[in-house]
Amino acid sequence: MLFIYNLIVLIASQFLKILAVFSPKIKLFVDGRRNVFEQLENRIAKTDKSIWFHAASLGEFEQGLPVMEKIKEKFPSHKIVVTFFSPSGFEVRKNNTIADVTVYLPLDTKSNAKRFLKIVNPDLVFFIKYEYWPNYLNELKHSSSKTYLISGIFREKQVFFRWYGGFYRNALKSFDYFFVQNESSIKLLQKLGITNVKISGDTRFDRVVSILERDNSLNFIEQFKNDTTTIVIGSSWSKDENYLVNYINNFNGNTKFIFAPHNIKTEQIQELKKSISKKTILFSEKEHQNLASFQVMIVDTIGILTKIYSYADIAYVGGGFGTAGLHNVLEPATFGIPIVIGPNFSNFAEAIALVKLEGCISVTNQIELNEALDILGQNEAERLEKGHICATFVQMNKGATKIILNHVLNETLN
Repeated sequence: MLFIYNLIVLIASQFLKILAVFSPKIKLFVDGRRNVFEQLENRIAKTDKSIWFHAASLGEFEQGLPVMEKIKEKFPSHKIVVTFFSPSGFEVRKNNTIADVTVYLPLDTKSNAKRFLKIVNPDLVFFIKYEYWPNYLNELKHSSSKTYLISGIFREKQVFFRWYGGFYRNALKSFDYFFVQNESSIKLLQKLGITNVKISGDTRFDRVVSILERDNSLNFIEQFKNDTTTIVIGSSWSKDENYLVNYINNFNGNTKFIFAPHNIKTEQIQELKKSISKKTILFSEKEHQNLASFQVMIVDTIGILTKIYSYADIAYVGGGFGTAGLHNVLEPATFGIPIVIGPNFSNFAEAIALVKLEGCISVTNQIELNEALDILGQNEAERLEKGHICATFVQMNKGATKIILNHVLNETLN
């Protein structure tokens, strides 16, 4: 089976080189891996001690960040190495300040895994939530590294729990310890005979709680908001925007709206702007403008959505009307904001919990969206109650980082 897997990886690597000619994203994926080993050799000496974190993409990086920060604090003499699988994570966080080295993870071949681990030679390894690369895990199993999965979550439909999943089940057994988000994940792993597991919860709660401690002020948003009830539409996709634009165009109140779309390509931003009948301004057009005179702002940049949520009275989180996946509801929740989402959220435990607690409202069509936004917009008591539920939920679920760190330190120091 390993032979077949390696053959597939080899064929895929050649096929991706062809696709890279036609796809900018795949070109980043391919080109970004060309000089990884040279970068590592130039920045990690044989005498260096290191700790390796691997994240599939941006969300996993943010999820692992609280652990990275604490590990860096506790192991100041170690170099922190962060790898990404996806360009959408690497390109946004390649200049992060937490890591000493940030690179793409070379494709999962036996030779790449051997070479990577020979250069990095990590004392500790953390895979964040997902990503189970058999060759890397097999090499780690036979190394002196301690390998952990943090904020893991397992579901019955995953390949590990299928009759044909033996190959991946063996890869799982390379981990020294699993820190998972829930009881069902423990039970599924126990069915495989894996008992080196503990519920830590989700480190994303620690991440979003820490957001409250930083300066979230944005003068231009303050000017735009102008003490007016404001709905922030975060990480929206076109299916979300169709419903929301319809609501805005037929809205007669004083509420203001801020779009922070998932896709900020110029043509799609312009199309969104043209579809809105209210007075609308782009983030990129804000200079020398009376921002208070606009009712809608479209944020055609990245990296500031979390700060924008701090100004929201209501948040709509995108992705729930499509199949790409619901975006992060914890960021607005930590600010004590009521949340509205689309109907597709069954794979997101935090959204399920918030809907059940009634801090978050799931809508399935235009009528339900209109009703939810109208009620929240007109009823301050309702907004405050649901916002309080959201903020309390986040505070009650923090602490995963402490559990992970205590375990790692006990193993390391004893």
